[in-house]
Amino acid sequence: MTSTTEAVSGAKAVRRAGAVVVRVPRTRASWVVRPRSVAVCVALAVTVACAFVVDLALGELNLPFTEVVASLAGDGDEVTAMVVHDLRLPRALVALLCGVAFGVSGAIFQSITRNPLASPDLIGISAGSGMVATAGMLMGLGAGLGLQVLALIGGLGAALLIYLLAWNGGTTGFRIILVGIGIASLCASVTSYLLLKAGIYQVQQALMWLTGSLNARGWEHVGPLALSLALLLPCVAALTPWLIGLQLGDQSARVLGVPVQGARIALLAAGAALVSFGTAAAGPIAFVALISPQIALRLVRTPGPALVASGLVGALVVLVGDVLGRELLSGIELPVGVVTGVIGAPVLLWLLGRMNRTGTGG
Repeated sequence: MTSTTEAVSGAKAVRRAGAVVVRVPRTRASWVVRPRSVAVCVALAVTVACAFVVDLALGELNLPFTEVVASLAGDGDEVTAMVVHDLRLPRALVALLCGVAFGVSGAIFQSITRNPLASPDLIGISAGSGMVATAGMLMGLGAGLGLQVLALIGGLGAALLIYLLAWNGGTTGFRIILVGIGIASLCASVTSYLLLKAGIYQVQQALMWLTGSLNARGWEHVGPLALSLALLLPCVAALTPWLIGLQLGDQSARVLGVPVQGARIALLAAGAALVSFGTAAAGPIAFVALISPQIALRLVRTPGPALVASGLVGALVVLVGDVLGRELLSGIELPVGVVTGVIGAPVLLWLLGRMNRTGTGG
């Protein structure tokens, strides 16, 4: 009788939340589908597709949108095909994939710590990737897949160091944030020292990458990034039930059967790997991982992590930032990291003010 009552209460709660429970016939398998989340994700996907086409169409030679779409479908003239496929498509794909990587990674870190400020570019993961990758570039080790490997080593190393230093019979989101801010400052200082010791040409190359730039992105950057997302995103999807449990707090997560510390380590590693591969492809593009999950949560209005929506918002932010960077100032191409920094800084200030008003600022 009690289980029946709990089931009825649970069904009513789901209906009040605007969700629908979908069950597989003749099995116990079921999942909750929120129509608003589905509608928002579909709308975001369409918007991202439009921004992708705009990014391909605009440049020194502006192309009609219809010709760009036709070229992507395999039609059109040779000149359009060369401009679209050889020059602009790799750059746009890197922007799209980097945005997804940063958006999903930001959602993971903010969900683990239950803090909207816990993005990988603020708690040291991006700084760790940038430090090791910069050192590799200055030593001539950034060719081919070298940069991806170095960025991955830096990101995972920073995540491991943060976890170990935050450990005190366990870890909490608050300790991870505090330690991460310290690691970010340390890595930034080491990076500055390395740049001071390098030659002018090397410094220019490294600074362009550290700003976050899509300039001269080619198919050699698309391949490793696409492969990493193809491997990591299914892993993140498999870990999502643990992520939802951690959002409820460690005690509640244990009651639900979540291995709290193991789940936190696995999710930290997945989030760090995502942001590391994105950083290797285009540099540490500022604030994308911070603002994308916050925008996504306000669109879908769900209590749990909006991973899909966060990835789509991240892709949209980077694509729009790339278009604005090329078209905003005549004759000047701004790195995409500069544009996202201008967009993200006010959002960061707003989040800080909101946290202080609600008493969650720490």
